[in-house]
Amino acid sequence: MNIVWFKRDLRIHDHLPLTSAAKKGPVLPLYIFEPQLWHQPDLSYRHYAFLIDCLEELNMELSRLGQKLIIRVGDAVDILEALANTYPVETLWSHQETWNAWTYERDKRVEKWSIKRNIRWNQPAQNGVVRCLKDRDGWASLWYNTMKKKTLAPPCNLKTVDCSSFAIPSASVFQLKPDGCSALQKGGRSEALVRLQTFLTQSGEKYTKEMSSPVTAYTSCSRLSPYLAFGTLSIREVFQATQARSAELKNSPISIKGKWPSAIRSFSGRLRWHCHFIQKLEDEPRIEFESLHSAYKNIRKEDANPTYLDRWKKGTTGYPMVDACMRALNATGWLNFRMRAMLMSFASYHLWLDWKKPALHLARLFTDYEPGIHYSQVQMQSGTTGINSIRIYNPIKQGFDHDQYGTFIRKWVPELTDMPLNHIHTPWECPLFMNGYPMPIVNEKIARKAAADKIYSLKKTILHKQESLAIARKHGSRKPGLPQSRASLNKTDLQTQLKELSL
Repeated sequence: MNIVWFKRDLRIHDHLPLTSAAKKGPVLPLYIFEPQLWHQPDLSYRHYAFLIDCLEELNMELSRLGQKLIIRVGDAVDILEALANTYPVETLWSHQETWNAWTYERDKRVEKWSIKRNIRWNQPAQNGVVRCLKDRDGWASLWYNTMKKKTLAPPCNLKTVDCSSFAIPSASVFQLKPDGCSALQKGGRSEALVRLQTFLTQSGEKYTKEMSSPVTAYTSCSRLSPYLAFGTLSIREVFQATQARSAELKNSPISIKGKWPSAIRSFSGRLRWHCHFIQKLEDEPRIEFESLHSAYKNIRKEDANPTYLDRWKKGTTGYPMVDACMRALNATGWLNFRMRAMLMSFASYHLWLDWKKPALHLARLFTDYEPGIHYSQVQMQSGTTGINSIRIYNPIKQGFDHDQYGTFIRKWVPELTDMPLNHIHTPWECPLFMNGYPMPIVNEKIARKAAADKIYSLKKTILHKQESLAIARKHGSRKPGLPQSRASLNKTDLQTQLKELSL
């Protein structure tokens, strides 16, 4: 008997643990609802609702192969022990998982259990993240090699195992309550495949230009991130479908190509970034809780300005673009990258909030929450990595640049429906039409300058630069043509390398 433990890989296609286990004998496909996991502060009702869609479809796919998905509720070690006492379990299979700290500690306990029970635990990688990586030299090549490997077809059939399954528990069992997400994407593989095909052939042509504005991003972006986060699609499947589309375009007439080549190039690059950022958490799990660069450890007080945090969460900061984005995110579970960066930048710089509480709030709102990407980006936009350029987004300028006519703002901040266009981004200049909308929580220019002064004063010290170089060696991606070895990096001027490294 082989147990295949599904976690964040809810598919039967391109699933090495399932394919490998099926070749060796009967398979018990298992999903465990872990109460302690769902009590963690980074999880929410919308994650659970999306998960249920994915599990229901996974169960249908497995049932067509001859063996339904087995559901259990409880602690993973206890459940695995009970199954091992009931069935002749030879091997436990699951993909490597780089997720939050709770799952990391749980996997350590499962590993101890498997060794004690003399049950082999096979954990093949499911994406381009490399476990026990020494440094980033050659990482990009490893990623491309992984993406180019042939995707795996599901097993032809599975031998039926006589094992009862629990019903999928309701969200209320884990004290999860509806959280205002009225336009949640539907989960499952079939939805993911439709979105992938639609993006690559219809909606994605203007991706390069339109991904930055929330006015156009909801239709021009792929919206595949939740499906990648829950594993209903593998990153390799998306990469290969994108490469196939690129090859098709090369042989197409210019009149048909349009803006597609640029869109495909932009999207392809972001697929590699996906794994690049998860690799950071794999290499350094502490970034979920600690600033990557030690100089920023105590630069902001964790419990400072609770009123600021509350108004930021509610979308009542008095800055229309910030508030529209927060309200849209709350209702849909998704927001394009630039606006995510602006939300975090505004919290960390203008409101001078420690990044941890805003990070947890956003984690609960993002249906596509992926800890490796999330905490890497949160720290990047908060200026605590020590290696990235300081980007303090001006929310007024972002509004002018990406919502010129106030379309997005009027949709999500209805108080400003009657605001004249020339004041839609600065409503405090026309208070008669604010309709109860609040005045700005801080003075944008003063707050931005104060934050910049504090951050740049730290960056000038020699100790800061030395630690930054060490961080760049460990976490920076390498562009073709740049020195690849540690020795080369040591010999190269610090400022030049930090500027050239693609981080």
